[in-house]
Amino acid sequence: MEGTDSKVDLCSTPLVALNVTVRKKLGLYLNPKHTVAADWTAVAETMGFSYLEIKNYDTFRDPTKIVLDDWAARNSDASVGKLLSILEEVERKDIVEDLQPLIDEDVRKYLENQKKKAEPPVQVPEVDSCVPRTPERSGITVDDVPGGAPETFDAFICYCQSDFAFVHEMIRELEQTEYKLKLCVFDRDVLPGSCVWTITSELIERRCKRMVVVISDEYLDSDACDFQTKFALSLCPGARSKRLIPVVYKSMTKPFPSILRFLTICDYTRPCTQAWFWVRLAKALSLP
Repeated sequence: MEGTDSKVDLCSTPLVALNVTVRKKLGLYLNPKHTVAADWTAVAETMGFSYLEIKNYDTFRDPTKIVLDDWAARNSDASVGKLLSILEEVERKDIVEDLQPLIDEDVRKYLENQKKKAEPPVQVPEVDSCVPRTPERSGITVDDVPGGAPETFDAFICYCQSDFAFVHEMIRELEQTEYKLKLCVFDRDVLPGSCVWTITSELIERRCKRMVVVISDEYLDSDACDFQTKFALSLCPGARSKRLIPVVYKSMTKPFPSILRFLTICDYTRPCTQAWFWVRLAKALSLP
C-alpha cells in the first residue's frame, strides 16, 4: 500500500486482518531454522517473548502461528504495521516484499468491512428519536421490531454446520429450561439478504453480551468460525471481559486452537463433569 494514508492504515489495522493464507506463508518463511536468515525465534524475541516461552513454542508444529496468536492476544495494539516493522528489524525484508500484495489485499478487505460497519448519519422525520435506523442495526434478526430497539442476546453461538446437533441441544438446555437464556443462533435468528460479515460483526460487538465457541475438528477448518473468533478476541484482548467461552463437546483429533488456549474451557467430553456442564455454562452466560 502506497502513500501516507496506507501507512496509517497498516499501523492501525489489527493483526486479525491477516487471513489464514498469509499466516501460513509466514510460517513457510519463518518456521525452518536458517543458518543465515532470521527465523521465527528472532521475531518472537523482538516481540518481547522470554527465552523459556520461545523454547516452549519450539515444541509446536507451526511455531510462527502460535507466536502471532499469542502476540495478538497479549497486546491490544498488535498491528499489521508493527509486524512488518519487526520483520524489517530482523532483516527479513524479503518476506515483506514477497507477501506485500497479499497483505495489502487482506488489509483492504478488512478496512472495507470496517467501513461497512460504520453507521453513516441518517436523517429521520422524528427529530427526538434516538433509535438507530441504519440497515446494520435494525431488521437483521427475526424478532427485530421496525422502529424499535435492536434485539439483544445473552450469547452469540459460534459453530460450524456439522456441530448443529449440539447447538440444538444447547438451545434445549439453556433456553427452554429455568435458565431462560437468549442465544443468537445464526441459522435460526438472522434474516437472509444482508452481508454476512457485517451482520456477524454487528451481532457479536453490539447485540450479544458473550460468545460461545463450539470447538471441534470441523471448527478449525471453518473460515466463518475463524473470523468470528478473532473478531471477538479483538474486542476483548486477553479476555479481560470474559466475553469468550470455548466449549468442547466431542473428542478431537486435531490440536486445540492455540489462540483460545489461555481461556477456561467448558468440557462436555469428560463423563465425570458432564453433570455440571450446563450449570457452569448457564451461570457464565448469566453474569452481568
